[in-house]
Amino acid sequence: MKAAMLRSIVKRSSASLVRPISSSYSVQRGFSSESAPERKVAVLGAAGGIGQPLALLMKLNPLVSRLALYDIAGTPGVAADVSHINTRSEVAGYMGEDQLGQALEGSDVVIIPAGVPRKPGMTRDDLFNINAGIVKSLCTAIAKYCPNALVNMISNPVNSTVPIAAEVFKKAGTYDEKKLFGVTTLDVVRAKTFYAGKAKVNVADVNVPVVGGHAGITILPLFSQATPKANLPDEDIKALTKRTQDGGTEVVEAKAGKGSATLSMAYAGAIFADACLKGLNGVPDVVECSFVQSTVTELPFFASKVRLGRNGVEEVLGLGPLSDFEQQGLEALKPELKSSIEKGIQFANKS
Repeated sequence: MKAAMLRSIVKRSSASLVRPISSSYSVQRGFSSESAPERKVAVLGAAGGIGQPLALLMKLNPLVSRLALYDIAGTPGVAADVSHINTRSEVAGYMGEDQLGQALEGSDVVIIPAGVPRKPGMTRDDLFNINAGIVKSLCTAIAKYCPNALVNMISNPVNSTVPIAAEVFKKAGTYDEKKLFGVTTLDVVRAKTFYAGKAKVNVADVNVPVVGGHAGITILPLFSQATPKANLPDEDIKALTKRTQDGGTEVVEAKAGKGSATLSMAYAGAIFADACLKGLNGVPDVVECSFVQSTVTELPFFASKVRLGRNGVEEVLGLGPLSDFEQQGLEALKPELKSSIEKGIQFANKS
């Protein structure tokens, strides 16, 4: 009896895990996973804290037909483990720089959570230089082996790594601003969760656009545009904004400095990758927030709502009406975001 109950619980849990990420494609377009287009997704940094749960979530997505898992070490084990899951995609693991080309060839979407976490004694500049170097190297390979892929950048600092990627692709002659995305979905996920808790509404019904960048005060949730409308007092909006901006720190402190937001980031990365796949497959009206090349402000890159389609970005949407508090936040974030973008460009252009 207990075994039967356990099987029932696991079955229900599995169904609810897959549904928010993937099922709307077949519902909207009338395709089963077997008749959906062939799509290869590569995860670069697949053996890491974000990469492993992200690999699991992408294995659960029926829109993925081939899943390539790459890292400098540990990927054969991750790939073997994930490959036993009875879902559509075929899984292959690739390890070391000599196998990076194989991992990338034929990819429709490349997700990059690669990088190192900050360690004791390491300055922010140390961390930036290491992760920026990793991103520069990986993007050089993307330009060579899958120049037409949609690139989903998770590696931090996103405000700088996206401009680095753009510069690398420009030098290689492969840059297409419609196909490069900074994944800011975790900010949206947090804003939705925190807003739903304060407004006492069903989180599944909540939508909150988050604009700007992907660090500290550059993260600007637009709670004035949140739905369903809750008319929260100003002090609640300010507190929710601060909590969304400091969400990463909240997790680091809760883990007592021994980890960062890996699981929620993997979930957010899977949500955004799924949106990209839906767009590629022609699902209409797929809109997500992302850090992209933009003319929404005077800055060359900016996060806002983006309509996704067969070529990646179909349209970068405007900010909409802002409250006075949000307008102040927008002006306050611009200098910091501008500095981060310039830092990335300067790094990419160093010999």
